[in-house]
Amino acid sequence: MGERDYHVIVEGELSPAVARAFDGMQVISVAGTTVIAGAVRDQAALHALLRRIGDLGLTLVSVAALPDHTRRSGAQLAS
Repeated sequence: MGERDYHVIVEGELSPAVARAFDGMQVISVAGTTVIAGAVRDQAALHALLRRIGDLGLTLVSVAALPDHTRRSGAQLAS
C-alpha cells in the first residue's frame, strides 16, 4: 500500500491542544464530531494514527480511505 488519503471521524470537538497531536493533517469540527483528514504514508502509519486516537481516549466513529482519483483531482475536505 502506498500513500493514500483518509478521513477519520471521532466523537466530539477537539481542543486545539489535542488537535496538535494530528500535525500535518486537517482537523475540522463538524456537528459534534471531528474529521481528521490527510495523507497516510502506509499501513504502519495508519495503525499509528489509530493508536494515537485510542491513546488520547477519543471515540472512533469511522475510517474511510478516499478513492485514488480524489487525490489526483485535488479534491479538498469540505467543511
